[in-house]
Amino acid sequence: MTEEPVQLSADLLGAGASFPNPIYLEWIAEYTSSVQPGVTINYQSIGSGGGVEQFIGQQTDFGASDAFLTDEELAAATDARGCAPVHIPTVFGAVALGYNLEGVDSLTLSGPVLADIFLGNIDNWSDPAIAELNDGVDLPDEPIIVAHRSDGSGTTSIFTTYLSSVSDDWANGPGAGKEVEWPAPNSVGGEKNDGVAAQIQQNPGAIGYIELSYAITNDIPVADMVNADGNAITPTLASTAAAADGIEIPDDLRFNILNVGGEGYPIAGATWLLAWTCGYDDNVASALKDWITWDLTEGDALAGPTTRHFIKPNKLRTPHRWIPLQKRLGCRGNHRRMIGSAAAWGWPERVSSSSWPRCLSQPHSTPGLSSNTQAGRLSPAPSGTLASPEPR
Repeated sequence: MTEEPVQLSADLLGAGASFPNPIYLEWIAEYTSSVQPGVTINYQSIGSGGGVEQFIGQQTDFGASDAFLTDEELAAATDARGCAPVHIPTVFGAVALGYNLEGVDSLTLSGPVLADIFLGNIDNWSDPAIAELNDGVDLPDEPIIVAHRSDGSGTTSIFTTYLSSVSDDWANGPGAGKEVEWPAPNSVGGEKNDGVAAQIQQNPGAIGYIELSYAITNDIPVADMVNADGNAITPTLASTAAAADGIEIPDDLRFNILNVGGEGYPIAGATWLLAWTCGYDDNVASALKDWITWDLTEGDALAGPTTRHFIKPNKLRTPHRWIPLQKRLGCRGNHRRMIGSAAAWGWPERVSSSSWPRCLSQPHSTPGLSSNTQAGRLSPAPSGTLASPEPR
């Protein structure tokens, strides 16, 4: 006899990156309406900087950031909570260069030229360095306005990490991070991705960096970028996937995507959910694990076809290139006593070597139940996949 799926009840609060906000909102809406209606998830898109700050300050159940935690932030988080946080990569996305040039339907830029624009060394669209990359394009004699984030931002981290990799002047000047000093004198700031998108639209001659979905949604033209192999690449779902192809991902899941060649778009990055390995209320831990499991399995259908701009990390895995999704969401007081496996939680075979431990104090961590990919609910584990003995 088939057991009824376990219905969860919890209120989850998270905050952080605006980069993945479109897909996170779709995941939350579908999960809370169709999968676990007893769970509410309040996600505030305040930017990665604010999300990390609130997560470390334990104001939220989970954080979200397009920049992985630095060693200093990891130490501060561990000191604050008494256990280490984990990074859970959810999707890859492209940072596009949106521009506002009347009559210019296509634009190509290289990394060094882009760095010089944001450094203020190139301040007019008719500059010979831009013209050389755009043969046959009628570029206007018009001042360049640089649009950038005014808040702490993981999108800024992805963008400035890229600029640092292609320009010594940038690396030795503003550098990389969630917040930098913007040297171009003719510049404007905007909060979150939608704020920068608005600045691009409102200022003729503007160029700014935004997550690709915001360009698509607002019908903002984007520049092709010359990658490490000299190929001019348009930011698309396919070129974002190509950018992540072959990257080496370490065990702690903190990585950048750099030196992209082939058909890959060169300014791309991952975004992470941040969670704790201890200290959760049992119901919160159960719901958070179930939601993230659903995101990374059933949520795949919404990452791309609906939102048109995100690639899931598990779509990029091959049998010889694994992403070790080591997720340890811990219940209060039990972060040293957790067991389980990806297979027992219904993960696809390609990630079954990863651990997804269970909280041993969960009221409903019943033997024989695992997280099934069918609608993301808890249901009987397939034969041979059970890896969770009786709680003790």
